[in-house]
Amino acid sequence: MDAQPNDFLFKGLNIPRNTNNKLGSNVTLVSAANLPGLNTLGISMARIDFAPYGLNPPHTHPRGTEILTVIEGTLYVGFVTSNLPNGGNRLFTKVLNQGDVFVFPQGLIHFQFNVGKTPAVAIVGLSSQNPGVITIANAVFGSKPPISVDVLSKAFQLDQKVIKYLESQFWMDNNH
Repeated sequence: MDAQPNDFLFKGLNIPRNTNNKLGSNVTLVSAANLPGLNTLGISMARIDFAPYGLNPPHTHPRGTEILTVIEGTLYVGFVTSNLPNGGNRLFTKVLNQGDVFVFPQGLIHFQFNVGKTPAVAIVGLSSQNPGVITIANAVFGSKPPISVDVLSKAFQLDQKVIKYLESQFWMDNNH
């Protein structure tokens, strides 16, 4: 099939999305899945809308680095490194204001939190047409079928009742 002009067009990224959910955020991804013209180009982007105190929870992109620009509001952002010489992990954080840019390296767990009393908006670029997203809490406590309670209680050093409680929560996905 031949490419068509509409394969290279996505409309509506200027439209604020509904943040009335448990997280207070909404991610609108523009990738090869909804903009076929991105196929094989190695890029994608997203708009993230935040309610006051909204969170884009800890997550990772296994196939892409993310670069974020704050369009409106104030965000507390961060990522956790891995494989430090002493075996630990280090948290890198910053508070970003309008016009600030921050990079989240590929595969590292990262988050964004609106610390302001007003809505916030960010635009992100990703270095893959299909960066993937793994939201940590969803993956660990909301997988189907579930990860063994024995495995999780030992891994997190928590009582099995706490693990069962966490698994019983509604783990929402703010990626659309």
